[in-house]
Amino acid sequence: MAKTNTRFCCTDCGHEELRWLGRCPGCGSWNTLAEVKIALAGGGKNKGARGFSAGGPAKAKGAVGFGEGVRGTGKPVPLARVASAEQRRLPVAPEEVARVLGGGLVEGSVILLGGEPGVGKSTLLTGLALWWVRQGVRVVYVAGEESPAQIRMRAERLGFEPDAENGFSLLAEVHLESLVESLREEREVAGEDTPCVVIADSIQTLHSEHVDAYPGSPSQIRFCGGVLADFARQTGCPVFLVGHVTKSGDLAGPKLLEHMVDTVLYFEGSGGGAIRMVRAVKNRFGTTGELAVMEMRREGLVPVDEAGVLFLSGRRGTEPGSAVCAVKNGSRTFLVEVQALVSVSRYGTPQRVVQGVDAKRVALLAAILEKRAGLDIAGCDIFVKVAGGGRLEDPGADLAIMAALASSLREKPVPADTLVLGEVGLTGEVRQVSDRAARLREAARHGFKRAVLAGGDGDNPEGLELVTVESVEGAVALALMPGSGGDQAREARHGD
Repeated sequence: MAKTNTRFCCTDCGHEELRWLGRCPGCGSWNTLAEVKIALAGGGKNKGARGFSAGGPAKAKGAVGFGEGVRGTGKPVPLARVASAEQRRLPVAPEEVARVLGGGLVEGSVILLGGEPGVGKSTLLTGLALWWVRQGVRVVYVAGEESPAQIRMRAERLGFEPDAENGFSLLAEVHLESLVESLREEREVAGEDTPCVVIADSIQTLHSEHVDAYPGSPSQIRFCGGVLADFARQTGCPVFLVGHVTKSGDLAGPKLLEHMVDTVLYFEGSGGGAIRMVRAVKNRFGTTGELAVMEMRREGLVPVDEAGVLFLSGRRGTEPGSAVCAVKNGSRTFLVEVQALVSVSRYGTPQRVVQGVDAKRVALLAAILEKRAGLDIAGCDIFVKVAGGGRLEDPGADLAIMAALASSLREKPVPADTLVLGEVGLTGEVRQVSDRAARLREAARHGFKRAVLAGGDGDNPEGLELVTVESVEGAVALALMPGSGGDQAREARHGD
């Protein structure tokens, strides 16, 4: 008789306890510990739990494959005999998605893609599958949520050609043991030299007979994800796992899978518009933080031209309370408009309403602005928003947030052709930002004439005047100054 190993796992951080607790000791969240039950065959530890997934690993010619010598044999293999993953990347199109994946799809990798319902996860993966099939790559789409007829209808909308694209297979199976067996048979039929990609849509629909829990529970998600990860690394087939999101916008049971997969992608919308963004929050084979910007059309997701100024669309630039900064997302540079509204509070406690920026960060910058620049802002209501649905995490946007707050308080606009860039310390100093040259080049390319930033060595793009500052007080004075340079700029700089 199989024994049951019971644990209580936090769905937010993955912390495990032997008994249920109201508050997670790992992250401090309340009511997030869920019971995880894994049946152990014959009483042995993990014996039989993944035995059905273990099989003959795929063998590469001239070198040991991903699974050979690492999984399955239990014997160490010299590093020189292991094939390099960099030389075995599958191409990806469009280029926006390829950049988020680190330049291509690494053989044997596991990618977790999460997002809100209807944001376009299945559309993106179906479009990628059709492109791969045209390149000679076999694709197995595990239809857990949709029927094969529904997937066929979407594929036809994206340009599916039945005669030319016979490498696109659908597998309507949610029973994990039968699913893995079918995938292994498909791999044998295709041959070891034929690249193959597996898409599991979604991981919440799969269930295993080895786990005594309902589909979508933390124990089922973790177990099924681990088995598919083993399959990917044994056979060399990249596996995409589609995940649901919680009410807070995070992947359901994210920490249960993040440690198992190689790449975690978040699919984000833009407030109901057609713009979609795919953000890499973890990537073992590329840069973390890369962002792909695409537009949803009838023919699928297409890259957005001039994505660097996407968040400036509709900007007037003549009203107080607005400032533009250049932020980095991976290797990309985006020009982002920060809007602020400061008004006298009519209630006992001033309001702090923030969208796109951490509220504590705005409170911190407001306190520095009052203490170091002498602005009476503590008793005012503060509203801060990143235009276009963007999200600011780059510390180089600190000075732009403060300039927008000061502009709204003083009812004096920041010139439309001025870029405000810099990190601000608690003592009021303005510090340099990373990759300054790339940010300035992007601003100059889109018509900006002046940049207020910390002093330092670096390239000065043609047509862009650099106004350097040392303190918050001088930076705010320069940012709100009409025109560029001149005696006023020198006076403000001496007044730092």
